[in-house]
Amino acid sequence: MNADNRSDTEEVTTSSRGFTFPTALTVLAIILIVVWIAAFFIPSGLYEVDENGPVPGTYQELPTCAAGDMPIQEGGECVDKSFVNMFRIFWNATPNGLYGIEDADSGYVGPDELGFLYGSAQIFFFVLAVGAFITITMKTGAIQTGIGRLALRYKKSPTLLVVILMAVFALGGTTYGMWEETLGFFALLVPLALALGYDRMTGAAIILLGAGAGVLASTVNPFATGVASDAAGISISDGLGLRIIMWLVIVPIAIGYVLWYGRRVRKDPSKSVMAGKEEAGTVEDVSEESVPPLTGRQVWILAFFALAFVILIYGFIPWNDVWQNIFDTDFPLWTFADFYFTQASMLFLVMAVIIGVIDRMAERDIADTIVAGAADFLGAALVIVAARGITVVMKNTYITDTILNFMEDAVSGTGQVAFTQLAWIANIPIAFLVPSSSGHAALVMPILAPLADFAEVARSSAVTAYQSASGFVNLWTPTAAVVLGGLTIAKVGYNKYLRFLWPFLVILFIVVSLFMVAAAFAGSPAAT
Repeated sequence: MNADNRSDTEEVTTSSRGFTFPTALTVLAIILIVVWIAAFFIPSGLYEVDENGPVPGTYQELPTCAAGDMPIQEGGECVDKSFVNMFRIFWNATPNGLYGIEDADSGYVGPDELGFLYGSAQIFFFVLAVGAFITITMKTGAIQTGIGRLALRYKKSPTLLVVILMAVFALGGTTYGMWEETLGFFALLVPLALALGYDRMTGAAIILLGAGAGVLASTVNPFATGVASDAAGISISDGLGLRIIMWLVIVPIAIGYVLWYGRRVRKDPSKSVMAGKEEAGTVEDVSEESVPPLTGRQVWILAFFALAFVILIYGFIPWNDVWQNIFDTDFPLWTFADFYFTQASMLFLVMAVIIGVIDRMAERDIADTIVAGAADFLGAALVIVAARGITVVMKNTYITDTILNFMEDAVSGTGQVAFTQLAWIANIPIAFLVPSSSGHAALVMPILAPLADFAEVARSSAVTAYQSASGFVNLWTPTAAVVLGGLTIAKVGYNKYLRFLWPFLVILFIVVSLFMVAAAFAGSPAAT
C-alpha cells in the first residue's frame, strides 16, 4: 500500500456549510460515548440462564446500587452506576456480561471472557500482519505487474471477473461465515478495480457485498446458522432449502448492483460517489506496452502469495462441522487442529519473509518493510479495537439483556407472518449492538425459539430471521470491524460507502421481508 496516499481516516468531506464528516475512529468514539451515557439511564437487568442460554420470561431488572450496597460483581444484587465505576467499566479486565464475542470452536464465551483489548488482540495483529505481507509483496512489483496483466486480460469485459470474485466471496460467507477474513483482500482488489476502470468503491463493494450477501444467506455457516440452530434445539439442516433459495436470489442481486454501479463509473467517472478524489482508473493506460510481462521470480512470488490465501481460507473453514452437517460423517481429509487469527498472523509474517528472500532482499530491507507495512495498516487495526469496546461497555453495564427483553416483548403473542417479520426487524438493533454473529445467536435464539413455538412457526424460521438481521446489519454497521476496517484499508470514506449502499439496503430489506413471509409457513413448529 502506498504510504504517501492519505488514508480515508484522514478524509474530509466539506459541504458549502463547512460540514466535515468525522473519521472512522471518531464515529466509533461518538457511538461509544452515546452508549456509555445511555447506560446511566437504560435499566440494567439479567435473564436466568441454563445450558442453552437465557430462559424466556425470567428477565429481572437490577436495581442501581445505593451507598453501602454491594454490587453484583462482588456477589450483591445491584449494579454500581456511580460515575467512578462507570468511568472505569470500559477498561474492566473481566466483563460481567453472560454472552461473549464468538469463540472459534463453540461460538460461545462465558462470564470469564476478558476485556476488549484482549479480545481484539488477535484480529489487531492479524491486520498488521496482512499489512506487512501486502507491503513486502508490493515492493517486489509482482502484485502491480500481476494486476496489470489481469486487467489487460479483462480490459474490454471485466464483468466476468467481478461475477467470479463476488461468487467466491459469497460461497465463503454462506459456508463458514467469511467476513473478518476478507480484510486481507481489500488492498488487492481496490488496485485491480482501478486498473479495470472502476473506482475504489467498486473494489471494496466486490468484497463487502459479495461476502456480506453470502453471510446473510448463510446455509451451513457454523458460527451463525450452526450456533443459532443448536441454541434453538434443531438441526442445522432444518430450513436449509429456504436458505439456499435466499442465497440464489440475494447473491445475484448483490452482483447485479455492483455491476450496475461499476458500469456507470466506467462509462462516466463523474458518476462515482467519490468523484473528484482520483477515484476512477483509466482503462486506456493499461496496454501491452505499459504492462511488462511477469518475470520468473515474480511468478514464484505470486505463487507463494496465492498459497498464503489458500491456506488462510482452508484453515478458517471448519471442515469437520460442515461435512458432518451435510454427510453426517467425518471429513476425510486432514485439517488444521487449531487455526484462527493468531495462526493466520504467523502465516502472513512467515510468507512475507519467504517472499522477501525469493526477491533477494537484504535482511534489513525485509525487516524494515515488514515494520512499514504494519504501520500502514495501524489505522484499520485501531478501528477494530474501538468497535470492540462498544460491546464490552454494554455487557459490563448489564444493558444487553434489557434490550433483549424489549425484543421478547415485541414478538410475544403475534401471528405467524407478524412473528417472522417482527423477529427479523427486532433483531436488527440487536445485531447493531452485538456485532458478533455467534454471540448474537447465543443471546437471542433461546428466547426466539420458544416464541416461535407459541406463534406456531417453525424454529428454523426464527433462525433465518436472526441470521438475516445479522447479515443485513453486517453490511453497514460501524460497530463491526470489517466495515470500517476494510473501508479504511481501501481508502473509502464511511459516508461515501453509505451513499453508495443505501439503495441496495432498501432492495435487500424488501427481499428479506418477502422471504420472511415464506418462512412463516415453511415447515412445522418443533416440539418444545
